[in-house]
Amino acid sequence: VQLVESGGGSVQAGGSLRLSCAASGYTYSRYCMGWFRQAPGKEREKVATIDNDGTTSYADSVKGRFTISKDNAKNTLYLEMNSLKPEDTAMYYCAECVGACSCGVQVEYSYWGQGTQVTVSS
Repeated sequence: VQLVESGGGSVQAGGSLRLSCAASGYTYSRYCMGWFRQAPGKEREKVATIDNDGTTSYADSVKGRFTISKDNAKNTLYLEMNSLKPEDTAMYYCAECVGACSCGVQVEYSYWGQGTQVTVSS
């Protein structure tokens, strides 16, 4: 599986960005996909996840502002980010865990993209 993120950039606080993650390679019947982020000097954290049934989960810090979605026909994962804050500044990674994995458990994600930078200025 290969994951390629795009859509990052620099925006002012209050702005919006839409991240995309194109997946290629073997398609698994059961999986979770997610967006994670890592800010300088901080540990990588979960932003949002979605399983193959479409069930979503969000970090408290992004609830109501971010929306995760997927287009199975295009093998693409999205993250719509609105009302961005400076504290959202980070490298954002797309990841996939396959099989009977727990979507919320970061260590179970086997496949990771290279990341796309999001910078929010005040």
